[in-house]
Amino acid sequence: MPKDYLVEAEKQISKAELYFDANQYKRAGKLFNSAGDLFFKENKNKAANDCYLNAATSFIYEKKYEPALEALKNAGDCSILINDYSNAGMHYKKVLKYLPYKKKIGERDHLYLLFSALSYLCLFVEGKQDQGFDLIKQIKKNVDDDFFKDSPLIGLVKNLTIAIRDKNDDYIDKIGEDYHSYKFSKAEIKLLKEVMVIAHANVSLKINLSIDKEQYTTKDSINFEIDLDSKPLLKISETSFYNYKVEKLKIINIGLELSDNISIQKKPKLPTTLNAGENYVFNFIVKPHFQVDEPFIGPISLTCELDEKFQFFRQESEIIKPNIITPPPSLNISLKNLRPPLIGQTFPLEILIENNSKGDALELNIDVEFPKEFKIIRGTTKKQVYSLPSNDKITWEINLKPLEAGDYQIKMDILFKDPDQNLIEDTQSFPFSIKL
Repeated sequence: MPKDYLVEAEKQISKAELYFDANQYKRAGKLFNSAGDLFFKENKNKAANDCYLNAATSFIYEKKYEPALEALKNAGDCSILINDYSNAGMHYKKVLKYLPYKKKIGERDHLYLLFSALSYLCLFVEGKQDQGFDLIKQIKKNVDDDFFKDSPLIGLVKNLTIAIRDKNDDYIDKIGEDYHSYKFSKAEIKLLKEVMVIAHANVSLKINLSIDKEQYTTKDSINFEIDLDSKPLLKISETSFYNYKVEKLKIINIGLELSDNISIQKKPKLPTTLNAGENYVFNFIVKPHFQVDEPFIGPISLTCELDEKFQFFRQESEIIKPNIITPPPSLNISLKNLRPPLIGQTFPLEILIENNSKGDALELNIDVEFPKEFKIIRGTTKKQVYSLPSNDKITWEINLKPLEAGDYQIKMDILFKDPDQNLIEDTQSFPFSIKL
């Protein structure tokens, strides 16, 4: 009759708890560890994880660090198998705390690099690569320099870092070629392949940034688009080494850097989920408010989630520099009779010119042309103004005597320069009626 490993494991846990309460930590540790092995054999990884942790605690109380380190490693592996990467990382990191008790320097150096690398991989899965990299740098001071430089595990970390930085999947492929040299357990290989999937997804996404026009004024809004192509993710599913099918990509957040003169008016709706292989365009409306020497939009960063399991941050270094100019001045011109115009009687006509735009009008020349049926009694039909600032106005009067009744057009030619010395010409006509 086959042995019931789960029943046996429960019996060993009961005995281990009694030994632990009696401060017989060595015996308790052995029994917890044995129960963990039985649960692990039956793929009860959560129960195995708990047993290995209790075993580690017992051995540490007894200052038996060798079996404690092994139990923590096993607990970390069990956490990986149940996709609990946060706890796995904590277990691996706890090993580092007790490595100074390891007497053999060569073994100690190897274990420093092994467990710091495993901690790094767990943090990578959670989108915390920077924290993992900081941990590697802290561990470096505890390891022989040559051993550190030559370690395949450090090579693994470097390849991942360069792959993400340069968006080059050749470095990810190199990890796959070298993975036998890492001497990982089955669970740790699972972790490594998942990290490679995340790195491959990060690197392979195609992103294009664009704006809708070549030139804008400070009155305009800018339509800024992020075109995301997830089609390259399908190659991950086709790679037999990963044995992983990518199904969903969720964009949780988009970070956008802007120059001081530009602000966001409208953001895309987030989070947004795409099926692997889909395209999606994220639209921002941004507004320039004033001019600076070098306005910019970007770089951007995307907080992504793969299949509701793995997070990663995609940094896109591209910067768009929109051409922003001061809006050309536009003048509002109106005519006003200060007395009713009657045939044969002189009346004053007021001409009002307003600059309601944001730019100054420079070297302003105005030439008014009246029909021959109007006799100019007093005033000038030509006006020259050195500058008409923004939100300013000028008026002048011309005294006219209508000679005949009828409907007429008063023509006005306007010529001026904007602040960039661009010449602006305009002609306007105003209907004018003289009644009998």
